[in-house]
Amino acid sequence: MSVAENLKKIQSELPESVQLIAVSKKQPNSKLLEAYDSGFKVFGENYVQELCAKAEELPQDIEWHMIGHLQSNKVKYIAPFVKMIHSVDSFKLLKEVNKQAKKNDRVINCLLQMHIAEEDSKTGMTQDELTELLNSPELENLEHIRLCGLMGMSTFTDNQEQVKKEFLSLKNSFDKIKGEYSLPDFTEISMGMSGDWPLAVECGSTMIRVGSAIFGQRLY
Repeated sequence: MSVAENLKKIQSELPESVQLIAVSKKQPNSKLLEAYDSGFKVFGENYVQELCAKAEELPQDIEWHMIGHLQSNKVKYIAPFVKMIHSVDSFKLLKEVNKQAKKNDRVINCLLQMHIAEEDSKTGMTQDELTELLNSPELENLEHIRLCGLMGMSTFTDNQEQVKKEFLSLKNSFDKIKGEYSLPDFTEISMGMSGDWPLAVECGSTMIRVGSAIFGQRLY
């Protein structure tokens, strides 16, 4: 099936309340343009350098999401244009996003990444780190970021029960934060990828990050 057909199929199976982000890392611009020409404009990238190159070369009305691990010293490159950063995994990084957003006279949407997988290779905050961040008096001074929700990556496994447990733990954290803090924009749960997005949606995801099921295998 073509990129446009894959997109159409996934979108037809998604509830209206769930946003699809097409993960375009290591995909050629021609494939992104195929998606774009079918009317799709929301793409997620994992690497800053690749994200910046594509943003420069492709149509200006594309909505770019940074979904990969982000180093503080690279925030400045994406701050002028990125729509949302899914992978804020420390208070230090959040403060840097705020600083660079201020320089660009912008407010950047951010998701706080939680570590929900039983894998050390996955990044993200623990529940304690998240609580510490949300309770910090400094948070109120960050006027150039908008806290929009949580992001998590499940363990890479065929064990669907384990994945479900991890997704539900993220949903529980989200519900707890919604109940305890006054965060009007805190509405998103970014979880679920090509192999497990239907389960993620079932567990409360509002944003899914799908790559290979749209574009096919990546070129490395």
